[in-house]
Amino acid sequence: MTAPQRPQEPGLLLRLAAPLQSWGERSHFTDERDTAAFPTKSGVLGLLSCALGRHRGEGNDDLRGLRLTVRIDRPGYVLRDLHTVGGGLTPKDTVRTASGTTRSQDKSTIFGHRLYLADATFVCALSGQQDDVLDHCAEALTAPRWPLYLGRRSCPPEGPVLLDHSPDALGSLLRLPLPAQAPTPAVTLLADRPLDWLPRHPADPDDGTRPSSDVQDEPVDTTPHRRTFRTRRLYRGSWHPPEHLYTDAFGTDYLKALTAHLHTAIATSPSGPEAAV
Repeated sequence: MTAPQRPQEPGLLLRLAAPLQSWGERSHFTDERDTAAFPTKSGVLGLLSCALGRHRGEGNDDLRGLRLTVRIDRPGYVLRDLHTVGGGLTPKDTVRTASGTTRSQDKSTIFGHRLYLADATFVCALSGQQDDVLDHCAEALTAPRWPLYLGRRSCPPEGPVLLDHSPDALGSLLRLPLPAQAPTPAVTLLADRPLDWLPRHPADPDDGTRPSSDVQDEPVDTTPHRRTFRTRRLYRGSWHPPEHLYTDAFGTDYLKALTAHLHTAIATSPSGPEAAV
């Protein structure tokens, strides 16, 4: 049986890497603010909205139709940070309660934890047939209206987010160099549709044909205090990259290899920069 053909559609390739990033999954203004192990769709669309200069609550129907595929280049590790609010202040100067009163002296300091992903790197393909939407987003990511951040404002990206605007986003995703040394375990891909088109290996634990879980990260209403999200199915697939994609490098050496790859793809593309990779 032959594998299904890979969907071929235009899209954007985004590199989401930083010392810290955090993609809230369940918590909502609680003392414990969590993070998913990968960029959520609400977080990625929020990043696009930030680049476009859209306020919370503004419509994002044009962005919701984009499909998200995430390649986990470096999963990173979870970092827990202790936060305090109101410490060292008199009761009248500390945080107000929900009833509008001040907290007592022995309860004036609020403690909480924030979870982050440290040293993680993801490459995301945002694909769809909406060429005008993709063009608009690519322009905004090149010159964002507001500073970009990866999940929280305290997590700026380590470099440019937009890698490429490709006529074949998924194909380009599988041709980008990896910041790893060969051989490594299979690279994990996460998507909102089946990944049965990935080359299979007998030892792969995930074939990508069936949903591995449900995630509630499809934004419906982003209005403050009224934010709601829809559940979407998440497909997980394993991919064994060809050996030539491994850069055997990290840090600036990997970035140089990635830049050289993109420049070569642009130079050899028959349709110019927009058909790179």
